[in-house]
Amino acid sequence: MIRKIVDYQKLNEKLLNLLIEKFPDGYSDKDIIAFRNAKNELIEAVEIETEDTIYLVKVGKRLVQAMEDFEDNGDNYNDDDDDDDRDLVPDDFSDDE
Repeated sequence: MIRKIVDYQKLNEKLLNLLIEKFPDGYSDKDIIAFRNAKNELIEAVEIETEDTIYLVKVGKRLVQAMEDFEDNGDNYNDDDDDDDRDLVPDDFSDDE
């Protein structure tokens, strides 16, 4: 299975829908996975899965707003290409940004 770290700004419509389905009332502290990237920065993320990929979506105040905006204006969401996703190394979860 492929593992990726992705910023909420890079989520396409399909992934944002999965995120909202998994966390319809928002996420809580127990849903957050914390780890350090290659630059030793603390990263917090929530996990969503597709058939072939596990995504860690970086969280923050702006993610909550993006989820709410998408629910309100789902048809107007900008479906950006997610070519900048970062592949994860199992047990490492490093992000090379």
